[in-house]
Amino acid sequence: MDWKFNTEDLGQIVIGAFALGVPISFSEEAWQLSETLPLLNLTVLVLITLVFIGLYAYQSMFGQNIHRRVPVFLVRVFGAYLITYLVVCLILFSLNQFPILDNWVIAVKRAFVIAMPASMGAIIVDSFDKE
Repeated sequence: MDWKFNTEDLGQIVIGAFALGVPISFSEEAWQLSETLPLLNLTVLVLITLVFIGLYAYQSMFGQNIHRRVPVFLVRVFGAYLITYLVVCLILFSLNQFPILDNWVIAVKRAFVIAMPASMGAIIVDSFDKE
């Protein structure tokens, strides 16, 4: 199996990120958490997210055949997270909850907080047709 990233993969990641990102983006608790979460905790949250995305991708998409495809695996994990982050930014912007010009730190933190569950939805939907 070749595991190239194509427009179908992009669509699956966007749909998965959107599916879990939208309900959480409407949550005032997520907005407030992003305002009070210290940088250390935010960093741990992002790292945990990447680890879980990586574990899921390894188990469901790559399995034992990862040895020759480590770069592809890393691109898949970090790419899915980046795409998810951008989808969450778009959702928050459309809800007027992404104050990138007024308070960019809160905007970035808010997107990271919501990207955690949204990225799990993204990688799960991305794995549906990978066997």
